[in-house]
Amino acid sequence: MAEFSEVLKNRRSVRTFTDEPVAEKDLHAVLEAIQWSPSWANTQCWEVVVVKDDKIKEQLAETLPKGNPAKKGMAAAPVVLAVAGRKNEAGYYKGAVTTKLGDWYMFDLGICAQSMWLRAKDLGLGTVVVGLFDHDAASRILGVPENMQLVFLAPLGHPAKEPKAPERKKIQEFTRTDRF
Repeated sequence: MAEFSEVLKNRRSVRTFTDEPVAEKDLHAVLEAIQWSPSWANTQCWEVVVVKDDKIKEQLAETLPKGNPAKKGMAAAPVVLAVAGRKNEAGYYKGAVTTKLGDWYMFDLGICAQSMWLRAKDLGLGTVVVGLFDHDAASRILGVPENMQLVFLAPLGHPAKEPKAPERKKIQEFTRTDRF
């Protein structure tokens, strides 16, 4: 198992995968990382569809636009995780929204995605969070209920190659002291 800072710094968006299947224990470990992700008032508003069926993966790939670099990997990955958020739970108290920003499920699913991504990397797997696709079509394919919003698709597998690290901003470029 790698050190956390090494996993964090070496994680990349992986869009090409080998034919090697994802071991059930590794898939479980990725799902467990989602399970233990923090969420608003512990609502755990995520729902995950684990897609292994090749025909469904191909249908999901067709919901990505032609230029999306994840299109081929979506169909080729051994597993695709489709992550949806239950609406009107995160950021709500007694049925009323409590924050200026409204429904909080996008924030919680962002945390969920980070946990999934880092655990996959820790296990030697790769993934990418795909948000550019026809959400309505993918929701119909997966049977996502009306009270939920499909937020992202994540192909998961053993990386065929890992991209180089992009340049990162220096800390001084995005931090302020005491006031903006």
